[in-house]
Amino acid sequence: MDSVCHIEGFEPRLLGILCHWCSYTGADQAGAAKLPCPPNLRIARVMCSGRVEPELILRAFLQGADGVLVCGCHPGDCHYLGGNCKAALRVGLLRRVLAQLGIAPGRLRLEWVSASEGERFSRVAQEAVDAMRALGPLGLGGGQVAP
Repeated sequence: MDSVCHIEGFEPRLLGILCHWCSYTGADQAGAAKLPCPPNLRIARVMCSGRVEPELILRAFLQGADGVLVCGCHPGDCHYLGGNCKAALRVGLLRRVLAQLGIAPGRLRLEWVSASEGERFSRVAQEAVDAMRALGPLGLGGGQVAP
């Protein structure tokens, strides 16, 4: 069971890993439309969500990220055929590994955002930040799985 930790003034740090063809373009569309995007989210662009190695996500946590948001093309729309399906399998497996390590699996989120969904990207990014804010900082008793 996750513990919920509210620390006054805490602002989570999130890494967003976005596929080049859909999610990154959706984020760009959100920016062009001047839709709100939380400043807590730092974006890294990859060619395909299927190229997101588990080590990259674990390194983000080790270097101080409170959460990681992976975004890819909708299933069936991957420019590299099945990369997003590979991402879904990897993220599912890695969420189980995080739980075994005592880290709340909710700190790792996978979402599908197409190039035309700037509004959806804006909403998903804010929801991810809000969820991490509710969990509290990683490593200070917030968001770890209770023993």
